[in-house]
Amino acid sequence: MGFTSPPNQNQYYQQVWALARQIPAGKVASYGMLATWVPLPPNVSPDDYRAWGARWVGGAMARCPADVPWQRVVNSQGMISLPRGGPYERQQGLLQEEGVVFGPSGKIDLKRFGWEGPVTPGLAADS
Repeated sequence: MGFTSPPNQNQYYQQVWALARQIPAGKVASYGMLATWVPLPPNVSPDDYRAWGARWVGGAMARCPADVPWQRVVNSQGMISLPRGGPYERQQGLLQEEGVVFGPSGKIDLKRFGWEGPVTPGLAADS
């Protein structure tokens, strides 16, 4: 099935934002990792969710409220996905202010700076 947005988009976005708010300063998580921590949406197969979940998280982060630390979400390679020329530099600067270090290629060491996730799986659904 080809999904362009999650079923019950508002609820899904709320779950993503609840998770993103838990990422501590100085840590990052990837779009895909956040997707794995959000409960499987109703009527979506696990295969479809694996295919679309990270994109849906990206959509949620693009529309997040001001209190969500959007800068702490990066791609699976540990890189910023925003375009250079303003948005990229803003995200990089915010992360550097939190102590996140970028390598020469612009990558963040996810072993060092990656967030291990919520203590309780599915926590975002309860928030």
